[in-house]
Formats: sequence, C-alpha cells, structure tokens
Amino acid sequence: MTMWEGAEASFRMTMWEGAVASFRMTMWEGAVASFRMTMWRRAALLRMTKEQLLSKHIGDETMKLNKQGAEIYIPDNTDVETALKRTTRMAIAAHQDDIEIMAYHGILNCFGKEDEWFFGVVVTDGAGSPRDDIYKNYTDEDMKAIRKTEQKKAAFVGEYSGVAMLYYSSGEVKNPKNQEVVDELAEIIRKARPEILYTHNFADKHDTHVATVTKVIKAVRSLPKELRPKKIIGCEVWRNLDWLADDKKVMMDVSGHQNIAAAVLAVHDSQICGGKRYDLANQGRRLANATFSESHGVDQYEALSYGMDLTPLALDDSLDVIDYVTGYIDEFKKNVEDKIGKLLK
Repeated sequence: MTMWEGAEASFRMTMWEGAVASFRMTMWEGAVASFRMTMWRRAALLRMTKEQLLSKHIGDETMKLNKQGAEIYIPDNTDVETALKRTTRMAIAAHQDDIEIMAYHGILNCFGKEDEWFFGVVVTDGAGSPRDDIYKNYTDEDMKAIRKTEQKKAAFVGEYSGVAMLYYSSGEVKNPKNQEVVDELAEIIRKARPEILYTHNFADKHDTHVATVTKVIKAVRSLPKELRPKKIIGCEVWRNLDWLADDKKVMMDVSGHQNIAAAVLAVHDSQICGGKRYDLANQGRRLANATFSESHGVDQYEALSYGMDLTPLALDDSLDVIDYVTGYIDEFKKNVEDKIGKLLK
C-alpha cells in the first residue's frame, strides 16, 4: 500500500467513524430531548391516582371564566378538566403573590407528590398595584399583564396543578351585592372539590382580602355539603395570627424546601422590586412564628405559618360570621385580662 493509499484508507475510516459517532450522538441527543419534552407530562399523568379520576367526575363541561382577560394556566399543559379533577388542595386569594405568601403549606404538601395537587385561584386583576423602580411608569394595563405573567411563573416553579386568574377589579370583589364573583368561585370549588381550602382570614386588615374570604364562605355555603372542602383555613397576609389562643391556631409547618418557598414569591418582582420586600418579610414572619410559638421549649419547626380555622362556617350555615370571628378576639381579650389579673394580685 502506497502512502497515498494508506492516507486515503485512513481518511475514509475516519470519516465513517466520525459519521457513526455523529449519528449515535444525534440519536442520543434526540432521545434526551424527547424524554425531557415528555417527562413533565408523563409525571403529571402518573401523579393522578385511579381513585382521584373516578371520585371527582366533572363531566364533559368546559370551564369558562366570566371576565375578559381571565385565564386558567396549567403548567404541565394538561387539559383544564384533568387539572381540576386531580386537585386536593386549593388556595383562593385576592391578589397575585397572596397565594405564595399565605398558602405555601398547600404548595409544599403537594410539591413532587404523586397523589397531591395544588390549585390556585386569584380573584382580582392586579391593576391597582403600587409600582416603583422599572415599573414606576407602568399603566394599570401593564401591571395587569406583568402580574399575570409573574403568577404563571410561580405556578410553574411550584408545580401547581393550575392557577385560575379571574380578573375582577377590587371594587367588584368588595361590592357586597356582587353575586357573580360568588357564583364563579362556587363553580370552581364544585369542579375541583379540594379537600383543603386556604384563603384569607377575617381579621386581615386589607379590605380586598376580607372581601375575598367573605365571597369564599358564601360560595362554599351555596354548595351541597358533600361538595364542600373538609377543611378551610384563613391564612396570614396583612395581619399576623400569633394572637390566637395556642389551642385555636392552625399550625402549618412550612419548613421544607425553603428554596422553593423563596422562589415562588421571588418571581413577583413587580411587587418586591416595586417597593415592598414581601420576600424578606414573609420569611421573617415564618421564622418568628417558629421560634416564638413556644416560650419554654426548643424550636420544633424551622418555619411556621398560622391559620384561623374557618371550617365550622362551612359545616354550619347558621353560624354568624361576625360572631364567630369576634369570638376569637373575645377569647384573646379574656386571656390577657386573666393573665394580668392573676399577676396583679
């Protein structure tokens, strides 16, 4: 074999080996890409148990929202009916970011699970948000768009089953005569049938938050009792609940996946960069709750959220909401009076 023939043979062999290697690499990359593309969807289907599918039949109805601009976002691209069927925990909040502040307990307990799914509902459109920094010149329409995008990011990071953004104005929610909001919430609850429902508490100092929980209780009470959530928790946003008697607090351990806890709230940049450090404040409250929950013992939690048990209002329609909530306040007042009186003697 001449030098030329040897070089030619070597070149051909090298080309062939290169082609084979390239083909193998391409096949592998294609398989990886295909796997990555379908992994989320396969996981979504696997995370639905047979019992969930059979016991939470919705029918062939399509979930249609009332307001222009309203939207249901499903992170794993499944259909809305499936996303609602598989829901086990739901949060209904006034604003974008309220879910991530008050209902992380629900997000955490569903994250990465095969048989638990979290669904969020945001009632208002976010148009009235305060704004600063890069957002200071945004119009109300701009804010509605960015806040919707941020809520979708949170749902994706937190692996929500879905999030419904109903797009009502704050004025519509605060109007006691607005039945449209109540009826739409009732329909969502009816179709999802969550076992646990997180919402605002009646002692919150934000009017839209109190209006939202009022609408939620009205919506739940409009449903047959067998379709109502087994537990309803009023959560902390614009007022802490550490004043509740210890035996009346709903203690929610939110110690796990602190990276996810931070991430789902951090994506609401228009609110944090826009002038309010909700991320640090929320983390601080959970840490403070964990430490100050017990005065004579070591910490039992790394992070803790408190809730007000609103379940009795769903079990007994005759209970007056104002009497029920002020009963907690009266108990707090008596506890303070008794303690001072005992130590003054």
